[in-house]
Amino acid sequence: MAFPDAVTDAWHMVALASDIRPGAVRKVMLCNTPIALFRSASGLGALIDRCPHRNYPLSRGRVENGALTCPYHGWRFAMDGTCVEVPGCPAAALPQSKLAAQALRVIERHGAVFVTLNGSAPDEPDLPPDVGNPDLDHFWWQHGTWQGRAFDAIENVMDPFHTGHLHHGFIRRRDRRLPVKLVVSSHGDSIEMAIEQDAPDLGIMSRFLERDRQRSISRYYPPTIVQARWQGRAGLTLCVTAIFTPATDGSFTPFARFSTRKGLAPGWLKQAAIRLFLAPVVAQDRKALGLQHAVMTHFGHPQFAEGPGDILGSRLHRLWSGHRLSPGVDDGVMAEL
Repeated sequence: MAFPDAVTDAWHMVALASDIRPGAVRKVMLCNTPIALFRSASGLGALIDRCPHRNYPLSRGRVENGALTCPYHGWRFAMDGTCVEVPGCPAAALPQSKLAAQALRVIERHGAVFVTLNGSAPDEPDLPPDVGNPDLDHFWWQHGTWQGRAFDAIENVMDPFHTGHLHHGFIRRRDRRLPVKLVVSSHGDSIEMAIEQDAPDLGIMSRFLERDRQRSISRYYPPTIVQARWQGRAGLTLCVTAIFTPATDGSFTPFARFSTRKGLAPGWLKQAAIRLFLAPVVAQDRKALGLQHAVMTHFGHPQFAEGPGDILGSRLHRLWSGHRLSPGVDDGVMAEL
């Protein structure tokens, strides 16, 4: 799958801010593009990971006096890509049109680092509700780079029907299904699926972390964000904002921000409980997406058959590709999950 312009031109989360400490340099991949992130006393810089001199990876360098030094010949680059020094040569002999590294726009928000490959992207990444809500407890969880396509990961997390089988016993049970009503709403630039039910799911995670469950909503914010919200009689129980950053054609880097109501339980305890119960679920999804990608690679391209549970149809892919949907609400679908 070639990345559409709607993906390559967007803001993308590429790292946790805590991973880029002062003086640190880190290589990340975004849409097949290697990027060198570095932090100096002046702030955060992002350069295409290629020294213009002899094409050495700048991510192997070090931060010196606010600039990133290439370890091959010692050329130094400021955060805006300006070549500030060629060792042994006078500064006046630095024609920037030839010597500058390619700088990218980079921004930090809510403990996350975002980069865009396109200079015409909006001033800020557009994030879903409650990502920075100070009235909630938050924590980030990142699991490295996975094999598979970012789009397939988005489709996976928007699909409730796989949870009873792939995550049997953890989220739902394939042998004890619950009646639910599925309602899909299109919002032009996003789409959501609401699951209305009278009781929490029967998996161990829901039984330990939820007292009740009346409704859950998963909403896709193109190109790479899905936010899931679980609601009970007292309101929001849990909000998970998942970001699937495309690294290469066949890999992606997932990030998840967990948000919960402030209450009697301290934030560290809720974080520990969520990590404990979700760890096997994350491992199952990672393995499944890797195996799926291996099959698609073997046969040369995906061959998907649409079943009766695929009620989102092609709408996810249309949004991923930069198209808009006609606003509206589908008729509810009765199912058992």
